[in-house]
Amino acid sequence: MTVRISQTADVQQFFEQASGFDNDQGSQRLKTVVHRVLTDSIKIIEDLHISPEEFWKAVNYVNELGSRQEAGLLVAGLGLEHYLDLLLDAEDQVAGLTGGTPRTIEGPLYVAGAPLSQHEARLDDGQDNGTVLFMQGRVLDTAGEPLAGAIVDVWHANTGGTYSYFDASQSAFNLRRRIETDAEGRFRFRSIVPSGYGCPPDGPTQHLLDQLGRHGQRPAHIHFFISASNHRHLTTQINLAGDQYLHDDFAYATRDELIADIHFIDDEEKARAHGTTGRYAELEFDFTLQRTAEPKAEQRLERARALEE
Repeated sequence: MTVRISQTADVQQFFEQASGFDNDQGSQRLKTVVHRVLTDSIKIIEDLHISPEEFWKAVNYVNELGSRQEAGLLVAGLGLEHYLDLLLDAEDQVAGLTGGTPRTIEGPLYVAGAPLSQHEARLDDGQDNGTVLFMQGRVLDTAGEPLAGAIVDVWHANTGGTYSYFDASQSAFNLRRRIETDAEGRFRFRSIVPSGYGCPPDGPTQHLLDQLGRHGQRPAHIHFFISASNHRHLTTQINLAGDQYLHDDFAYATRDELIADIHFIDDEEKARAHGTTGRYAELEFDFTLQRTAEPKAEQRLERARALEE
C-alpha cells in the first residue's frame, strides 16, 4: 500500500516552518532553496519508497563524503559541474555571446596564489622523472589580435596523477604557475607530461560509481584560468590527444575543441637545444577570449578554493 502525506496542509506547513518561512530573520534566498530541497526530498522518499534504512545509509554517505573532502569530486562525476557549463553555454547563446575558446569544468584541485612569471615559467620542481613537456601558445581576442598582459593560470597533475597541496609529498606550487603574456600575447612553459587520474578506490565517490557500473578515470589534461582586462574570464582545460579515456572522462570535461595534439620527439640534438636530454614532448595551444564591458565577467566565479600558506 502506498501512503502519501507530502501534499497535506499539515506537512506543507511543517516544512515551511522548518525552512524558516514563519520568521523574518536570515536569508530569504536560502530559505527558498532549503524549502525546495526539503519538499523535493520528501517526494523522492514517497515516490521511490525510500526505507528508513536507505535514508540513514544516505545520511552516512554524506558524512563520509565530507570527511574525505570528495564532494567536489562527486559533483564532477555525476555530471553536475558539466551541466553548469552547458547551462552557461545556453545562456550565452541566448544572449548572442559567441566565439572564443570553450569553457569546461574547473574541478576541485585548484590552489590560489601560485607564483607569477613574466612570459615563461618552469612548472615542475625537477623531482618527477616524467617526460619533459614544452608548451607554448597565445592569448587572443575574437578578432585574432594578441592580448598582451593576459594572465595564464595553469595547473596539472604529476605522473602519478596527483596534485601538489593535496599530495603532501610534492613541493608547494609544484606544477602550478601564473604566467603573464608578452606583447604578442604569447606564453610558454616547461613542465612534465601529466598523467590522468582515478578517484580514490576506497573513497565514497568511487563506491557510488561502482554501484552505477561506472569507472572513475580521467584522461591526461591541463587546467587553465585565462584572464585579461576588458575580456571575459575563461575557465577551461585541454585534454591530450591519444589518451584512452579521452572520450570516456568520468567528469565529462572533454570537448572536441579542447583536444590538443602532443608531439613526442626523440632527437638528442634538439633536446640539448631545449636544455634537456632524451625524449621530450611539445604542445601548442591558443586561447581566445570574448570582450566584455562588465567588470564582473572579467573575474572567475566565486567558490571556496584552497590557498597555500
